[in-house]
Amino acid sequence: MSRVVDDTMKIGNQEIQIKRLNIEQAQLKYYPENPRIYSLVYIDETEPSQEDIEEKLQRMDHVKTLKHSIKANGGLIDPIIIRDGDFVVLEGNSRLAAYRLLAKEDVIKWGKISVVLLPSTINNDLIFTLLGQYHIIGRKDWNPFEQAGYLWRRHKHYHVEVSSMAREMGMSEGEIRKLITVYDFMKNNDDVDSLHWSYYDEYLKSRVIKKHRNEIPKLDERFAEMVKHGEIPAAIDVREKLQAIAKVPGQKGSKLILSLVNCEKDFDECYIEAEKNGATNNLYQILYKFRVRISDTSIKKHLTKMEKKQQKKCIFEIRKIEETTKKIRNSLEIDNDDVE
Repeated sequence: MSRVVDDTMKIGNQEIQIKRLNIEQAQLKYYPENPRIYSLVYIDETEPSQEDIEEKLQRMDHVKTLKHSIKANGGLIDPIIIRDGDFVVLEGNSRLAAYRLLAKEDVIKWGKISVVLLPSTINNDLIFTLLGQYHIIGRKDWNPFEQAGYLWRRHKHYHVEVSSMAREMGMSEGEIRKLITVYDFMKNNDDVDSLHWSYYDEYLKSRVIKKHRNEIPKLDERFAEMVKHGEIPAAIDVREKLQAIAKVPGQKGSKLILSLVNCEKDFDECYIEAEKNGATNNLYQILYKFRVRISDTSIKKHLTKMEKKQQKKCIFEIRKIEETTKKIRNSLEIDNDDVE
């Protein structure tokens, strides 16, 4: 070890005693609970080996970029943060992976690395607070899946209330709950691929899809299968195409969703069918919704209970609608028998 400098660091509301020094990088260990590592290498909740973590980190583009940046600067600008005792890298795993790439080229020059040493007694809650300060409040370099994984584990494993995390992170409770919900859905459907985050985000926030999810429980499982197997080309197709399928009105819509769930039709076939039924036609949707609304029995009840003066106004509007729709119908030359 090199010269040690005693210092302090504020984590949350606590002032923590730390040491700043250079240390042999070969002694350090990656932190498997780091959200980026967790999303990258965890399989079936089995903790990955140090070799697995390093191999996958060093394949990542941002680690290769870090390697060139560290080399150009002659070392780290920001020291990595480690825990005394086991020398686990709590913050800076990507920088350690990049540093070790440089050490393969020159082990003497890159043998030691700058670190901030936290006490061995630091608890998990403070560690997660530290990570949140860096990656959610601070530079925000974690992607949504990694942020959600961090919040999910704090909430599920360490029983931190959503309200507490909201105050700590400067986020709304609704935003945190949404992130946790999407991550939980992915975990429950055995998909921890961060690249699939947007698919599930679009799926879960859609109200029109939610209606079918409530009626057809197997839809969630089938959707996850389609995402994992690449049956849905891009996340935007969830918003544009799957929503269109879900918008097909009445029994036709339910049957179409069922045919998708039961693999009777594939995703593209269902979308084509939805197009034929006008689900992608905004004007059709306006007319359909108007017809459904005006056909509601409650409308007639309200009209009959209105004051005479208001009823006359409504009758005037109804007649104008009749005249207008008749003109449109005649101009389109659509006969009653051509409409289902």
